[in-house]
Amino acid sequence: MAPTVLEGNARGHGPDGVRRSDHARLEFVRYGDCMATRDPRWLHALFPENAHRSLPWGEVGARVTLYRPVGLAELHLLAQSDWQAFPPRLPDQPIFYLVLNFVYAEEIARDWNARTAPWAGFVTRFDVQAEVATRYEIQVVGSEQTHQELWVPAEELDAFNDAILGNIAVVASYVGPHFEGTIDAATHLPHDLMARPDQP
Repeated sequence: MAPTVLEGNARGHGPDGVRRSDHARLEFVRYGDCMATRDPRWLHALFPENAHRSLPWGEVGARVTLYRPVGLAELHLLAQSDWQAFPPRLPDQPIFYLVLNFVYAEEIARDWNARTAPWAGFVTRFDVQAEVATRYEIQVVGSEQTHQELWVPAEELDAFNDAILGNIAVVASYVGPHFEGTIDAATHLPHDLMARPDQP
C-alpha cells in the first residue's frame, strides 16, 4: 500500500512551509516506498543543519540531463507509462524532487531504498528541455558539488513530463538482503518488469 507522506530532503524550511528537518526524514521514507524510519544521525550526516541554499544555472545547451532515484512502486508506474512520464504526486506531496547528478541519485537508491522494504532502489536518467528545467533554481541541500536538486511543484508535473525528451532510462539498481526477486543485469529491471522494446 502506498504511503501518504510528505516529501523533501533538505533542512530548514521548504517551499511549502514544512520544517525541512522533518521534511528530510519523510522524503527518504517516500523514496523507499515505505513508512520505515532510519537512524536520524545518518540523515544529519548527509544533510547537515543550515546546508540548504540555491545556485544559479550555468550555461546549458538545448537539453539538461536529470536523475531521480525511485523505489519499486514508482518503477512499476513508470513502466505503465511506457517510460514516458513520472506519476502524479499524492495529495500531500506538494513537491516533485529531481537530482542533478548520478552520484547523488545513487546515494539515495543504494543507501536508502535498498535498505528499507521492499529492499530495492533504482536510478532513472532522462533529458528535459533546458528552457523548462532552468525555470527551477538549483537547490543545494548538503555538499554543493553533489547534493543538488530541482523542486517542481506538483501542479507543474504534467508540463514537466511533457518536456521530457525521449524515454526515461533505468541506469542502476541496488537491492538489500531481503529483496524478493531478481534483477536483470542488462536492464537493471526486476524480471517481472523486463525491458520493453522502447526501454533505453
